[in-house]
Amino acid sequence: MWKRHVLIGLLVAYGAGSWFAYQGSGRSDIAGAEVRSGMRVWQESNCVGCHQLYGLGGYMGPDLTNAHGDQGPERIRTFVRYGTGRMPAHDLDDRELDDLVAFLAWVDRSGRNRVPAEAVHWTGTYILEPR
Repeated sequence: MWKRHVLIGLLVAYGAGSWFAYQGSGRSDIAGAEVRSGMRVWQESNCVGCHQLYGLGGYMGPDLTNAHGDQGPERIRTFVRYGTGRMPAHDLDDRELDDLVAFLAWVDRSGRNRVPAEAVHWTGTYILEPR
């Protein structure tokens, strides 16, 4: 009889734990039209050829997972519009640029990528142990 009570208690605890674990992870941050348009700009401009999101992508430029929060939207706009020594300028109109910044803001809210630059090997793999 006591085994039955323990089993019921475990099932209740599992159900309650699952309910609490998934609170706040609902669909409150579904990508809107501006974000989806920004993702299209990201893809059509082949940003992933040089940049990463969550460590995945090219390695010519920095990981942009948290660029919106770390650098701010105006810096992103300036780099995209005018380029840098290694990054070409992109001929995006204001709407496309706004959408791209909205996409990067949405990505930024979704998680953190904290791989330090010195831990990324030039081949694109991570250096896990010091040499």
